[in-house]
Amino acid sequence: MDTHQPNEQRARLEALYTEMRPHSLYPLWEVLHALVTPTPATTAQPWKWGYAQARDYLLRAGDMISAAQAERRVLILENPGLPGSSAATNSLYAGLQLILPGEVAPCHRHTQSALRFVMEGEGAHTAVDGERAVMRPFDLVLTPNWQWHDHGNDSAAPMIWLDGLDIPTVRFYAASFAERMGGEHPATAAPGDTTARYGRNLRPFTGSSAARRPQAQPLFHYPYGEWRESLDAMARGEAPDPALGHALEFRNPADGGPVMPTISAHVRLLPAGFRTTPRRATDGTIFVVVEGHGRAVINGVAHDLARRDLLVVPSWAELVLEAGSELVLFGYSDRAAQEKLGLYRAA
Repeated sequence: MDTHQPNEQRARLEALYTEMRPHSLYPLWEVLHALVTPTPATTAQPWKWGYAQARDYLLRAGDMISAAQAERRVLILENPGLPGSSAATNSLYAGLQLILPGEVAPCHRHTQSALRFVMEGEGAHTAVDGERAVMRPFDLVLTPNWQWHDHGNDSAAPMIWLDGLDIPTVRFYAASFAERMGGEHPATAAPGDTTARYGRNLRPFTGSSAARRPQAQPLFHYPYGEWRESLDAMARGEAPDPALGHALEFRNPADGGPVMPTISAHVRLLPAGFRTTPRRATDGTIFVVVEGHGRAVINGVAHDLARRDLLVVPSWAELVLEAGSELVLFGYSDRAAQEKLGLYRAA
């Protein structure tokens, strides 16, 4: 709004606004500059959570409340710039979930899409529509939109993983539904059955009795041993990209696109001593340090990175990564949704 308006004109406009307000009518010209910004604007802040501290709080909570009582025993990683939102970025949620030996997080399903990235522990499972994925450190396991899922720990040690969901996106559209089955889903297939059917550039004939997984999103387990080997092969064969290092995106074998409709996930490897060129992107990203140590410089501010630390890089923040040793990162963002809407941009 023009700040050089005559006092008389301003007074008349304010009187008009006062008269309109009870009818829920407002002048666009007073707020247009804040609604249509020349570059992305967010109150989300760059932020790092040290894993050791978060783990301590989570284990202490495990002594006080059971998985059955909590339904999901999770510490929310809330961005300090988005207080009260339970959000890590404007569109995505992040939380650390704990399952203790012998526990079951009961079966439910919801319209929110979710990924699980294993932080520590081995031998627990996530079951999707009755098929178990045995979880090992740094595996990626998906629980797609509206598919039944439960978690159980048959091992002798605590199991902790990162939950990544599109809760804020679904909340924006007011489109949340959920159902609870309780307990564990009856077994429908042996562990690894889906990977054998769909994970090797093969699939059962569409419409046949063997086509047991949803056609649009069949695969849900991406083991660390496989994606790490692929990163190593890339690093042996070519120079790192200046802005990304060696980077691979997890894909949906049905269409070659992102693993879920609203969430993209990827991994990066930076050789020891490598420093990326500055990069900005519209997708706010949550990172996990899988291996090594280094620094993330976000909008000129440095954040030291150690193994299993978690980091948020908001939309359009300038990111530079520095690898003190060979540095491996996992990240997820809303790039999948932004690309569908024609919003994604990187520079």
